[in-house]
Amino acid sequence: MELVKNIFFNTDKLMQNSNVKISYIGKFFEDNSEEVFIRYGFGQNWDNLNEVKMEKTELGFQTEIALIESESFNFCFRNEKNEWDNNNNENYTFNLEQPSTDLIVSDIDYSLSRPNRLRKSYIWNKKIRLAIYKIIHYIPKLISGNYKRKVQE
Repeated sequence: MELVKNIFFNTDKLMQNSNVKISYIGKFFEDNSEEVFIRYGFGQNWDNLNEVKMEKTELGFQTEIALIESESFNFCFRNEKNEWDNNNNENYTFNLEQPSTDLIVSDIDYSLSRPNRLRKSYIWNKKIRLAIYKIIHYIPKLISGNYKRKVQE
């Protein structure tokens, strides 16, 4: 996902308490900088400030960052010459979304109240598999004439 020109994330949404892989192909990649660092923090005050050296690849400079529970994710880049790419002094800021809990169901009874239904489907599954095996194994013999019946005396 490209959220800003020259910055790509491996996800459609930036979620709290998740990991995100960031790829940067901005001016430092275009200028063939040897080292690029990402400085990042969370919220308006840049809490949990950190700086990580990014790995240089053919696809740009990349790193993976653990996002925490916060309203926003802020970052900027610098190279080995201490030059900054900070979005024209605006920094790169993205809102973090809370994980969805719509699909989480807490009151599920996992007991096997109807075990015979499971048993019946298992038996039918076995019968069907045996029938398919017999068809695949014996039909070619019948067609080719290589199948000999036992003759009763």
